[in-house]
Amino acid sequence: MDTKSQIVDIPISGRPKKRSTGIVGLNLLLDGGFPEGAIIMVYGTPLAGVDLAAMQFWKVEGEEGTYLMNDGDVEVGMVDAGDLHPDMYLPQMIGGRIVIDSLSTIIIKYGIDTALKFLRHSREEMRKRGANLMFVVYTNIHPPVEMTRIMRASDLVIEFKTDVSQSEIERTLAVHKIRDAAAPQRLLPFIITENGIEASTTSRVV
Repeated sequence: MDTKSQIVDIPISGRPKKRSTGIVGLNLLLDGGFPEGAIIMVYGTPLAGVDLAAMQFWKVEGEEGTYLMNDGDVEVGMVDAGDLHPDMYLPQMIGGRIVIDSLSTIIIKYGIDTALKFLRHSREEMRKRGANLMFVVYTNIHPPVEMTRIMRASDLVIEFKTDVSQSEIERTLAVHKIRDAAAPQRLLPFIITENGIEASTTSRVV
């Protein structure tokens, strides 16, 4: 059995179970993965890898999940949510791994207040079920006040960054927030391959 794809029990009293992120290096950075019941914001430009991170989280083997696509190509197994109002999303969310791609589209179509209402209801549902919801937000679309409100409503906030230095592209991710816990103090380098995101598993400080 692939233990990376399962919920990992942390044998210390009071600690929540963890669910694999789908990225080995990120699992290590988060001491096992995402706390079950948490909702996770991943944000960056369309070229930064946020869609790949969402896909890898959804596709971890051994556990059912739902990928609600509202602004891109609908692949096999995804739910076409392009014409669905956010109030119709919750009945579609099956399994422990839920992805919304993207929350940016919900905000553009229905407004920030509708999007935040959706997140509040989703958090309640995820905590009841011990599931996780990951949603994608694209940068340079929303005003700062909206980004701040989305981050405050999230349990975890992860930024995917792309920097061009001379002839090289450097990609890193940063975990900015973990509710009720300290966020890691370092950036996690990663590369994009034909198989998706591969993150560093070393402890090098960037």
